[in-house]
Amino acid sequence: MKNSVKGKQARANQGGDRMKKTVLTAAVLVAMLFGSSVEGWAARLVARIDVSSQTMTVRYGGAVYRWPVSTARKGYITPRGSFRPQRTARMWYSRKYDMSPMPHSVFFRGGYAIHGTGAVKSLGRPASHGCVRLHPSNAAAFYSMVRRAGFRNTRIVVTN
Repeated sequence: MKNSVKGKQARANQGGDRMKKTVLTAAVLVAMLFGSSVEGWAARLVARIDVSSQTMTVRYGGAVYRWPVSTARKGYITPRGSFRPQRTARMWYSRKYDMSPMPHSVFFRGGYAIHGTGAVKSLGRPASHGCVRLHPSNAAAFYSMVRRAGFRNTRIVVTN
């Protein structure tokens, strides 16, 4: 009788060990997939441009920013969709539009960019040739976030 009790205890311990290994393996896989550090989670940067409300909401780490923007005025378009940054420029001059300054540019589709503007009185209403214009200080902040997070960890979403 003693042997059968010991056998049951041994089998119960084996089952517990298997469960511990399974849970530990799952935890390791989750850590590998999603990052095990706070920095891994904080590196996710999402900018949502809502054309109808002329706003851009930025989520980075635990912070949320909401800024007025100017998108395409009548006769022009701001492309809709989900994008990743293609390139950045601390200062860019538009060859297409009379060398207009585009400070802190984050290009997301060809020549379309999120950038600073001197026409801050137009923010909150459509005014651009298709780019997303921001107040210069907000453009600098967003540019810095993109450079810190990296292109692969940044998503730009433009909706109606």
